[in-house]
Amino acid sequence: MRKRRRLGVIGAGWVSQYHLPAWQKLADRVELVAIADPSLETASARAENFAIPQVFASAEAMLNAADLDIVDICAPREYHAELVELAASRGVAILCQKPLATTHFAASLLLESLQPACRLMVHENWRFRAWYRHLKSWLDEGLVGEVRQVRLDFLSSGMIRDAAGQRPALVRQPFFARQERLLVMEVLIHQLDTLRFLIGDMDVVAAKLERSNKDIVAEDIAAITLRRRVDGVLVQVIGNLAVHGAPPAPRDQLRIIGTRGTVSLDGNRLTAAGAADRDEQFDADATYQGSYDAAIQHFIDRLDDGMPFETSPEDNLETLKLVEDIYRLAAFDPAREPR
Repeated sequence: MRKRRRLGVIGAGWVSQYHLPAWQKLADRVELVAIADPSLETASARAENFAIPQVFASAEAMLNAADLDIVDICAPREYHAELVELAASRGVAILCQKPLATTHFAASLLLESLQPACRLMVHENWRFRAWYRHLKSWLDEGLVGEVRQVRLDFLSSGMIRDAAGQRPALVRQPFFARQERLLVMEVLIHQLDTLRFLIGDMDVVAAKLERSNKDIVAEDIAAITLRRRVDGVLVQVIGNLAVHGAPPAPRDQLRIIGTRGTVSLDGNRLTAAGAADRDEQFDADATYQGSYDAAIQHFIDRLDDGMPFETSPEDNLETLKLVEDIYRLAAFDPAREPR
């Protein structure tokens, strides 16, 4: 009988509420033994809710005291690189929440410092959403033929004050207010990675970033043009968290137009027209948690079979390069007054 791997989670903040249920679903393969966070109160609350026996105030203390096989890094992105280095020095397998580091350069340096034997996967769950896996199967089936145009919109009213005078996006994720790289690094990095998964690698052609309000220090509006590397097809990505009439909780709207058909995603509805007419609906909440479940199961499956991770560090570097090029081309000035 295969021994269960012993897992420690680093970080008890917002995203851990989605990682922990995913780990619980793998209880026959993974034993959740410890959680670490500088806030012992927060860590203890997670431990109580998810039956985690050991709580620590630091990752180092946890690695010193607990006999671990795996760590799952759920800490803020500012700490990812140093935590990966710490975990790698202890010889454990590592799952690290995206991005691998705060910049492409920092991520490159990190990878150069790691031993080839280090098993490290970036937790980039967006591409694991059921509708995107389904859409990829349609593309592989040839429903659109040759791709001619791609556009993805990510629109929300979350940065517009509601009747209570609050900005819903900052209520849901308060740390957005202090991020020095916001919409692209924190949010659209998901869509950029997913587009790479769907249609292949791209290069950034042009980018413009803006800020809608003074309660944040970075961008919440983006217009990005990319070119698919293999054939030059243009890809447009529009992100805006201050759109009147849009829902506070944003949803992806994607259209891929080809020579034989068009596939479209509107939130949780996936359709195809042309070579084949199809229309499928997905449960949005189940798909959201399901993407965490699928990404984490993929990590464990690859540890078991020794095969490469789909979202390997090298793959994440390609996505981080897009992010870096967007900021470079946009030359965003956070000191500039919002319009």
